[in-house]
Amino acid sequence: MPAIPASKPYRIGRSKTGLGLFATKPIKKGAKIIRYFGPLLDCNKKKQDAIENKYLFQLNKRWTIDGSVRKNIARYINHACKPNAESDVNPRKKKIVIRAIKNIEPGEEINYDYGTDYFKEYLKPIGCKCDACEKKRTKKAAEARAEKKAEKLKQQAKEQKKADKLKARAANGKASKAKSAKAKPAKAKTAAKPAKGQSKAKAASKAKRADG
Repeated sequence: MPAIPASKPYRIGRSKTGLGLFATKPIKKGAKIIRYFGPLLDCNKKKQDAIENKYLFQLNKRWTIDGSVRKNIARYINHACKPNAESDVNPRKKKIVIRAIKNIEPGEEINYDYGTDYFKEYLKPIGCKCDACEKKRTKKAAEARAEKKAEKLKQQAKEQKKADKLKARAANGKASKAKSAKAKPAKAKTAAKPAKGQSKAKAASKAKRADG
Protein backbone atom coordinates (compact mmCIF):
# COMPACT_ATOMS: atom_id res chain seq x y z
CA MET A 1 0.00 0.00 0.00
CA PRO A 2 1.50 3.39 -0.98
CA ALA A 3 2.60 5.76 1.79
CA ILE A 4 0.55 8.93 2.20
CA PRO A 5 2.06 12.13 3.69
CA ALA A 6 0.44 13.19 7.00
CA SER A 7 -0.36 16.57 5.45
CA LYS A 8 -2.86 14.97 3.07
CA PRO A 9 -6.54 14.97 4.15
CA TYR A 10 -7.13 11.31 3.38
CA ARG A 11 -6.04 7.74 4.11
CA ILE A 12 -6.54 4.32 2.52
CA GLY A 13 -8.80 2.14 4.63
CA ARG A 14 -11.03 -0.91 4.58
CA SER A 15 -14.37 -0.33 2.87
CA LYS A 16 -17.35 -2.66 2.45
CA THR A 17 -16.35 -3.02 -1.21
CA GLY A 18 -12.65 -3.63 -0.48
CA LEU A 19 -10.26 -0.73 -0.01
CA GLY A 20 -11.38 2.87 -0.11
CA LEU A 21 -10.19 6.43 0.50
CA PHE A 22 -11.34 8.11 3.72
CA ALA A 23 -11.11 11.71 4.91
CA THR A 24 -8.78 12.34 7.87
CA LYS A 25 -9.53 16.07 8.02
CA PRO A 26 -12.57 18.20 7.13
CA ILE A 27 -12.72 18.78 3.36
CA LYS A 28 -14.73 21.76 2.20
CA LYS A 29 -17.09 21.72 -0.77
CA GLY A 30 -15.22 22.64 -3.97
CA ALA A 31 -11.79 21.76 -2.56
CA LYS A 32 -9.33 19.75 -4.62
CA ILE A 33 -8.81 16.38 -2.93
CA ILE A 34 -6.43 14.42 -5.14
CA ARG A 35 -5.22 14.05 -8.72
CA TYR A 36 -6.00 10.93 -10.77
CA PHE A 37 -2.92 10.13 -12.82
CA GLY A 38 -1.04 7.45 -14.75
CA PRO A 39 0.46 6.77 -18.19
CA LEU A 40 -1.32 8.38 -21.15
CA LEU A 41 -2.65 5.91 -23.70
CA ASP A 42 -3.16 7.01 -27.30
CA CYS A 43 -6.41 5.43 -28.50
CA ASN A 44 -5.28 5.91 -32.13
CA LYS A 45 -2.48 3.42 -31.66
CA LYS A 46 -3.55 -0.17 -32.19
CA LYS A 47 -1.24 -1.59 -29.53
CA GLN A 48 -3.18 0.34 -26.88
CA ASP A 49 -6.47 -1.31 -27.86
CA ALA A 50 -5.53 -4.53 -26.07
CA ILE A 51 -5.02 -2.75 -22.73
CA GLU A 52 -8.05 -3.11 -20.53
CA ASN A 53 -8.43 -2.67 -16.79
CA LYS A 54 -10.86 -1.08 -14.37
CA TYR A 55 -8.65 1.98 -13.88
CA LEU A 56 -8.76 3.37 -17.42
CA PHE A 57 -10.08 6.95 -17.35
CA GLN A 58 -10.94 8.46 -20.74
CA LEU A 59 -10.01 12.12 -21.23
CA ASN A 60 -11.41 12.41 -24.76
CA LYS A 61 -11.76 10.33 -27.93
CA ARG A 62 -7.99 10.08 -28.30
CA TRP A 63 -6.44 10.07 -24.82
CA THR A 64 -7.03 7.77 -21.85
CA ILE A 65 -5.24 7.66 -18.50
CA ASP A 66 -4.19 4.25 -17.19
CA GLY A 67 -4.68 4.77 -13.46
CA SER A 68 -3.60 1.27 -12.44
CA VAL A 69 -0.15 2.46 -11.31
CA ARG A 70 0.51 1.90 -7.60
CA LYS A 71 1.31 5.56 -6.87
CA ASN A 72 -2.10 6.68 -8.13
CA ILE A 73 -3.84 6.79 -4.73
CA ALA A 74 -6.99 8.20 -6.37
CA ARG A 75 -7.65 4.73 -7.80
CA TYR A 76 -8.76 3.64 -4.32
CA ILE A 77 -11.75 5.99 -4.45
CA ASN A 78 -14.92 3.95 -4.81
CA HIS A 79 -18.03 4.63 -6.88
CA ALA A 80 -21.25 6.03 -5.39
CA CYS A 81 -24.53 6.85 -7.11
CA LYS A 82 -24.94 9.77 -4.67
CA PRO A 83 -21.29 10.84 -4.23
CA ASN A 84 -19.60 13.54 -2.16
CA ALA A 85 -16.96 14.24 -4.83
CA GLU A 86 -16.64 14.43 -8.62
CA SER A 87 -13.99 14.04 -11.32
CA ASP A 88 -12.91 17.36 -12.82
CA VAL A 89 -11.56 16.42 -16.27
CA ASN A 90 -9.34 18.81 -18.24
CA PRO A 91 -8.70 17.21 -21.69
CA ARG A 92 -6.48 20.08 -22.87
CA LYS A 93 -4.06 19.63 -19.96
CA LYS A 94 -4.67 15.87 -19.96
CA LYS A 95 -5.42 16.11 -16.28
CA ILE A 96 -8.05 14.73 -13.89
CA VAL A 97 -8.66 16.11 -10.40
CA ILE A 98 -11.10 14.79 -7.81
CA ARG A 99 -12.98 17.63 -6.07
CA ALA A 100 -15.45 17.69 -3.19
CA ILE A 101 -19.03 18.57 -4.12
CA LYS A 102 -20.11 18.48 -0.45
CA ASN A 103 -18.46 19.16 2.87
CA ILE A 104 -16.75 15.90 3.85
CA GLU A 105 -16.18 15.07 7.51
CA PRO A 106 -13.22 13.11 8.98
CA GLY A 107 -13.87 9.36 8.80
CA GLU A 108 -16.26 9.73 5.87
CA GLU A 109 -15.46 7.73 2.73
CA ILE A 110 -14.65 9.79 -0.35
CA ASN A 111 -16.46 8.67 -3.50
CA TYR A 112 -17.51 9.86 -6.95
CA ASP A 113 -19.72 8.63 -9.80
CA TYR A 114 -17.72 6.48 -12.23
CA GLY A 115 -20.15 7.20 -15.07
CA THR A 116 -22.81 5.29 -17.01
CA ASP A 117 -20.48 3.18 -19.16
CA TYR A 118 -18.44 1.89 -16.22
CA PHE A 119 -21.60 1.29 -14.18
CA LYS A 120 -23.21 -0.80 -16.94
CA GLU A 121 -20.07 -2.83 -17.68
CA TYR A 122 -18.69 -3.50 -14.21
CA LEU A 123 -21.15 -2.57 -11.44
CA LYS A 124 -24.63 -3.40 -12.68
CA PRO A 125 -23.88 -7.11 -13.39
CA ILE A 126 -22.75 -7.68 -9.77
CA GLY A 127 -25.00 -5.09 -8.12
CA CYS A 128 -23.80 -1.68 -6.97
CA LYS A 129 -22.73 -1.70 -3.29
CA CYS A 130 -22.90 2.05 -2.65
CA ASP A 131 -25.00 3.34 0.28
CA ALA A 132 -27.76 4.70 -1.97
CA CYS A 133 -28.22 1.37 -3.76
CA GLU A 134 -27.98 -0.60 -0.49
CA LYS A 135 -30.77 1.58 0.96
CA LYS A 136 -32.89 0.96 -2.15
CA ARG A 137 -32.38 -2.80 -1.85
CA THR A 138 -33.17 -2.74 1.89
CA LYS A 139 -36.33 -0.71 1.24
CA LYS A 140 -37.42 -3.05 -1.58
CA ALA A 141 -36.80 -6.12 0.58
CA ALA A 142 -38.81 -4.58 3.45
CA GLU A 143 -41.67 -3.72 1.06
CA ALA A 144 -41.62 -7.27 -0.35
CA ARG A 145 -41.76 -8.74 3.17
CA ALA A 146 -44.63 -6.42 4.13
CA GLU A 147 -46.52 -7.32 0.94
CA LYS A 148 -46.00 -11.03 1.59
CA LYS A 149 -47.20 -10.64 5.18
CA ALA A 150 -50.28 -8.66 4.07
CA GLU A 151 -51.10 -11.34 1.48
CA LYS A 152 -50.75 -14.06 4.11
CA LEU A 153 -53.06 -12.19 6.52
CA LYS A 154 -55.54 -11.65 3.69
CA GLN A 155 -55.53 -15.38 2.89
CA GLN A 156 -55.93 -16.27 6.57
CA ALA A 157 -58.88 -13.87 6.88
CA LYS A 158 -60.45 -15.41 3.76
CA GLU A 159 -60.06 -18.93 5.15
CA GLN A 160 -61.44 -17.85 8.55
CA LYS A 161 -64.45 -16.26 6.88
CA LYS A 162 -65.09 -19.47 4.95
CA ALA A 163 -64.77 -21.54 8.15
CA ASP A 164 -67.16 -19.20 9.99
CA LYS A 165 -69.73 -19.56 7.18
CA LEU A 166 -69.53 -23.37 7.33
CA LYS A 167 -69.84 -23.27 11.12
CA ALA A 168 -72.87 -20.96 10.94
CA ARG A 169 -74.47 -23.16 8.26
CA ALA A 170 -73.96 -26.26 10.41
CA ALA A 171 -75.42 -24.49 13.46
CA ASN A 172 -78.46 -23.35 11.44
CA GLY A 173 -78.98 -26.91 10.19
CA LYS A 174 -78.99 -28.30 13.74
CA ALA A 175 -81.40 -25.60 14.91
CA SER A 176 -83.78 -26.32 12.02
CA LYS A 177 -83.77 -30.05 12.80
CA ALA A 178 -84.48 -29.41 16.48
CA LYS A 179 -87.32 -27.02 15.65
CA SER A 180 -88.80 -29.47 13.17
CA ALA A 181 -88.67 -32.32 15.70
CA LYS A 182 -90.35 -30.18 18.35
CA ALA A 183 -93.20 -29.09 16.07
CA LYS A 184 -94.01 -32.64 14.82
CA PRO A 185 -97.37 -33.95 16.40
CA ALA A 186 -97.41 -37.21 18.39
CA LYS A 187 -99.01 -40.22 16.70
CA ALA A 188 -102.63 -40.89 17.84
CA LYS A 189 -103.28 -44.23 19.49
CA THR A 190 -105.47 -46.51 17.45
CA ALA A 191 -108.51 -48.11 19.08
CA ALA A 192 -108.35 -51.82 19.64
CA LYS A 193 -110.21 -53.75 17.02
CA PRO A 194 -113.01 -55.97 18.43
CA ALA A 195 -112.34 -59.65 18.23
CA LYS A 196 -114.63 -61.85 16.29
CA GLY A 197 -117.93 -62.14 18.03
CA GLN A 198 -117.05 -59.25 20.41
CA SER A 199 -119.18 -56.15 20.46
CA LYS A 200 -117.69 -52.70 19.77
CA ALA A 201 -118.62 -51.45 23.26
CA LYS A 202 -116.84 -54.36 24.92
CA ALA A 203 -113.75 -53.83 22.81
CA ALA A 204 -113.69 -50.11 23.66
CA SER A 205 -114.04 -50.91 27.37
CA LYS A 206 -111.11 -53.34 27.13
CA ALA A 207 -108.97 -50.77 25.37
CA LYS A 208 -109.79 -48.18 28.08
CA ARG A 209 -108.72 -50.55 30.84
CA ALA A 210 -105.47 -51.23 28.98
CA ASP A 211 -104.77 -47.48 28.84
CA GLY A 212 -105.50 -47.09 32.54
